[in-house]
Amino acid sequence: MRVVIVGALPESLLNFRGELLSELVSEGHEVIALANKATPALVSSLKDSGVCFNSFPVQRNGMNPLQDLKTFLALRRKFHDLNPDVVMAYTIKPIIWGGFALRNMSHVRFYALITGLGFAFHIKGGLCGLLTKVVITLYKAALVRASGVIFQNRDNQNEFVQHKIIPESRCSIVNGSGVNLTHFKQKSIFPEGCVFLTLGRLLGDKGFREYATAAALVKKRYPDVVFKLVGPNDPSPDSIPVNEVQSWHEKGWIEYCGATNDVRPFLEECSVFVLASYHEGMPRTVLEAMSVGRPILTTDVPGCRETVDPGENGFLVPKADAEALAERMIWFIENSDKWKTMGIKSREIAEERFDVRKVNDKLISILGLKG
Repeated sequence: MRVVIVGALPESLLNFRGELLSELVSEGHEVIALANKATPALVSSLKDSGVCFNSFPVQRNGMNPLQDLKTFLALRRKFHDLNPDVVMAYTIKPIIWGGFALRNMSHVRFYALITGLGFAFHIKGGLCGLLTKVVITLYKAALVRASGVIFQNRDNQNEFVQHKIIPESRCSIVNGSGVNLTHFKQKSIFPEGCVFLTLGRLLGDKGFREYATAAALVKKRYPDVVFKLVGPNDPSPDSIPVNEVQSWHEKGWIEYCGATNDVRPFLEECSVFVLASYHEGMPRTVLEAMSVGRPILTTDVPGCRETVDPGENGFLVPKADAEALAERMIWFIENSDKWKTMGIKSREIAEERFDVRKVNDKLISILGLKG
């Protein structure tokens, strides 16, 4: 079959869908990946995996009607020219405009992979509330003839069902995008001192402000503890200015390490991984930290709570609560003898629930593409 996978960021095709694309090729399908303009190196890597890349114009953030119209028209042309059997789109704009572009191609099976509800679902009142209503309306129209909608946690599925975007009968759940257990090898050696680490794009809803505030609170009692933050700037409306992050660094609260193409050295050099996010589909960074064998401190919100068995491989704290976060950080500092046991449990959970091979096997079955 001819299978088209549609995303916005070309890098995500390799970083989050690389194993899936390769598995689809190995199943004997012709696989075409669509995203925004990619580097020659990325196109070459996809080609080496047997995947053909096509670009189309898409702005990941913002609501520029002219740009969105260009995205819709470009996808409609691409789908007409490619004439696929199955299309799977992920992230909001590829899903919405891809769904509209396929409305008159009834022979194509269309699936949407919801990797998180994003900024629009978590803002309330005024113009922000209006944006949420617009997004819900667009999702309803785009998914009206979708063969299925795939979620990464049950809370997100329930949200779509409650808003009558999609009936539950057309919903499925997979455990995130999975983690490559071989690439993220278990490391049983921990640093001598306590090192906390958080990773991600510099967004407010990733909880980095709470992380920095908690670090400042903890350092009043334990000044030698290290708090690292790794991640790139982001053009989203919710982005945290780099100069604000630098100010935390200059105050001595955190060490800002900038962006990286390989998070493994940072994961291996930390004692505890922290993600204070407000919402997630299924946080890939947490899965990677679990695979490396690190205890997890994260928030009790959709997507994050699925990664922790409280007291076994880590703890959950309320979102947007820097004091609660700091209290649990202090527990980890004062109970360093528990790091290794909790890290082993993290790895066990990663192997049992989040192995990328198991996740992709289920996803390919949902798409009806299993040989």
